[in-house]
Amino acid sequence: MSTHLQSRTPAAAGTPSPRKMLPRRVTGQEIVLIGIITVLWILLGFLTPAFLTPGSILPLLVAVAPIALVGVGMTFVIITAGIDVSVGAAIMVSAVITAQTMVATGIPLIPALLLSIGVGALLGLANGLLVAYGKIHAIIITFGTANLFQFIGLRLFGSSTVNGVPGTFDVFGRGEAGRTLGIPHSFAITLIVVAIAWWYLRHAASGRHLFAIGGNANAARLAGINVKPLVLMTYVITGALVGLAACFVIAQGTSTLDQSVGVGRELAVIAAVVIGGTSILGGRGSVLGTLLGAILVQTVSSGVTQLGWPSQLSDLFVGAAIIAAVGTDIIRERSRRKP
Repeated sequence: MSTHLQSRTPAAAGTPSPRKMLPRRVTGQEIVLIGIITVLWILLGFLTPAFLTPGSILPLLVAVAPIALVGVGMTFVIITAGIDVSVGAAIMVSAVITAQTMVATGIPLIPALLLSIGVGALLGLANGLLVAYGKIHAIIITFGTANLFQFIGLRLFGSSTVNGVPGTFDVFGRGEAGRTLGIPHSFAITLIVVAIAWWYLRHAASGRHLFAIGGNANAARLAGINVKPLVLMTYVITGALVGLAACFVIAQGTSTLDQSVGVGRELAVIAAVVIGGTSILGGRGSVLGTLLGAILVQTVSSGVTQLGWPSQLSDLFVGAAIIAAVGTDIIRERSRRKP
């Protein structure tokens, strides 16, 4: 954080320095997650040997990609003490518009990508304008827009499926065309986005300002930080990543896209972010933790399926992990604020 910011924030008594909110390069939470994922993979490999084969791991990484990708944007949003529960519905809108356009016009890969990302960014812009300048809490705004986006998506589907979707996005899919040297392209792109976001949060001035906004928006404003434009930016980035994730979701399916696309994705994304160590109260977070959280969530889901257990157990385990993560975060925050 700049000297200018540090010289003016002491006015907010008891507010921790934004620099102190920055996570270490690898946090204790991330080390714990790596340990848990390792143990789970070893156990699942022992209980169901097929789990550790390429035929199981590669689809798992492909499934992780859209969740982790949107999770990067959600991490930015939650760091600023916001939230976006509309991302699942936004994936639906981006996916159906892009799929219908591909069917109707046969547009190639790059224009299709730009279309989907553009639609997602516009939806994120709508959220960002309402949250940043509407002075209404983000959960209320995005809950409203989630229903609006879902209505738009269902109207576009018109009570039917989108059939004959071309293989434009096969490069992001599960087949041979979707990977290079055994690494899924969608997961590789996600790793690149995570690396860029990690650098931005730690080394860019505006990235560090996001922590200050989440820690104390009024203090950040008094310190000269342009709070509203930065908050707006986080929602636009999230929307753009939603658009890219929609392409990955289309690629995971067949030539038919149905109305279930995007359903429940917002819960998986928020779970990955919270389990990854981002404080739901704002002011602290890590995109690396979000990636690990997404891998953990998908590992649980895949493991439950391969073990033949009831699918509801996956929700139970993930829900318990969320409660534990949020409870730990609240306890940590209370102890930190004690004089």
